[in-house]
Amino acid sequence: MPHDVPLITTIVGGLVLAFIFGSIAYRFRMPPLFGYLVAGIAIGPFTPGFVGDVNLAQQLAEIGVILLMFGVGLHFSLKDLLAVKGIAIPGALAQIVIATLMGMGLGWAIGWPVGEGLVFGLALSVASTVVLLTALQERRLVETKRGQIAIGWLIVEDIAMVMALVLIPALSGILGGSGESLSTSALLWTLAATLGKVAAFVLAMLVVGRRLIPWILERVAASGSRELFRLAVLAIALGFALGAAYVFGVSFALGAFFAGMILGESDLSHRAAEESLPLRDAFAVLFFVSVGMLFDPSILLREPLLMLATVGIIVVGKSLAALAIVRAFGHPSSTALTIAASLAQIGEFSFILATLGLSLGLLSENGRDLILGGAIISILLNPLLFFAIDRLRERRGSPLEQAHTADPAGPPLPELSGHAVLVGFGRVGHMVALTLTEHQQPFVVIEDDLDVVQALRRDGIPALYGNAVAPGLLELAQVERARWLLLAIPDALEGGQVVAEARKRNADVDIIARAHSNAQRLHLEKQGANHTIMGEREIADGMSGRVLGNLLRDAG
Repeated sequence: MPHDVPLITTIVGGLVLAFIFGSIAYRFRMPPLFGYLVAGIAIGPFTPGFVGDVNLAQQLAEIGVILLMFGVGLHFSLKDLLAVKGIAIPGALAQIVIATLMGMGLGWAIGWPVGEGLVFGLALSVASTVVLLTALQERRLVETKRGQIAIGWLIVEDIAMVMALVLIPALSGILGGSGESLSTSALLWTLAATLGKVAAFVLAMLVVGRRLIPWILERVAASGSRELFRLAVLAIALGFALGAAYVFGVSFALGAFFAGMILGESDLSHRAAEESLPLRDAFAVLFFVSVGMLFDPSILLREPLLMLATVGIIVVGKSLAALAIVRAFGHPSSTALTIAASLAQIGEFSFILATLGLSLGLLSENGRDLILGGAIISILLNPLLFFAIDRLRERRGSPLEQAHTADPAGPPLPELSGHAVLVGFGRVGHMVALTLTEHQQPFVVIEDDLDVVQALRRDGIPALYGNAVAPGLLELAQVERARWLLLAIPDALEGGQVVAEARKRNADVDIIARAHSNAQRLHLEKQGANHTIMGEREIADGMSGRVLGNLLRDAG
């Protein structure tokens, strides 16, 4: 068997170590993301032992960014994007300028030339797509107003960085790097060409893509082949991303986002999201591994003060700038805090800018290491910022008070007792709700599909939007006074967390959960479920019961 298989060894080594370190991190109540970064450092060229292929890892990570942005586009309509343009466009541009100036100021203080300070500042100004979306998805914030602002802000940043990647080589001679100096007319022509390509891409997606993408998937879905449908979803996501980059010169991420957004208008969007989810998760992990592989830990010892200043600009400077900008536009503090935390990190575009700056002679290796170190540390700190915001919101008011001002807003629930808390409103949850309504049993629904929650509220059914695992949500549902907790969600791991949290709050609540296997049943019961319902077991019991009934009748 050949041993020169860098692609296989990089994928296998990255995923295996990510699983090991991610599990250890989760065991110690840290985000698994921390373990993924440690896995990357472990197989990187700056630590002893096995070394993965850095270039291959970065390309695999790019696939993760494409699939993740495609998935976000499925849930982010053009109407949503236009709805936040008033804050996303000026806010993102202002924050880029402020962060870039802070980076240039640090470069000036240590004697860097203007060109190096500019590239360094730009690299610190743009947030990571993967980190931001991971944080929003974990908290079910993607479809909320503040989540849409954060994503719109990110899209504007991506477009600005696409322009920067075109202009920096053209300006490298003027800025002190390699390359010829362009005249004013040539520079203006380059800028106009870049804007024209972006505009042409958006127009092509709105005119051609809006008709072509849904048409393709509808034809594939009509064939009845799930395998072909899954392949079609991946082909659309990856194909349009690659085509956008080669034909229009925009980023892979932006191309995939628009492809997803166009498909999101189709009735098949939910199925497309479901089919692409496993690959999105796997390649997102490889993204974090690739970031860890680029990091040289010795920079922490060589330049501790510069490293601290770099992290300060990313985590503190950018956050305060975003906070002030969002508040200046009249948005509530909860929205401002979420945007500030979302942007307090850097990622993939920062690495691309650092690589470009190094190749053009504009950025030193020390500057590149500071950017990578700032990315690693800010990514590690990002979950802590969100955790701090969650604690702050809890202290500012009771959960019932927060329910009235939460985003999306909903009417506060009345005082309940002896009610049922129904987690999940899919097909199973819907049938359970019909039975409860028929027997006039009060209940509260917890669901993470915003459209479903809004429809339930319109029908007068108490419903809370979010993941039942999220801090404070079970308290909002008043589970401490509930008689039943009904878990209609298919995910037993998530269900086990809900069961354990509910049992802490109400030792007497009757918990009935859904399971698909004996292992899931045992897990749920170990966490505190009173009863578990297994579909296969219930069907088997029903069939065998019918046969036994007939046999007894015949014998009688």
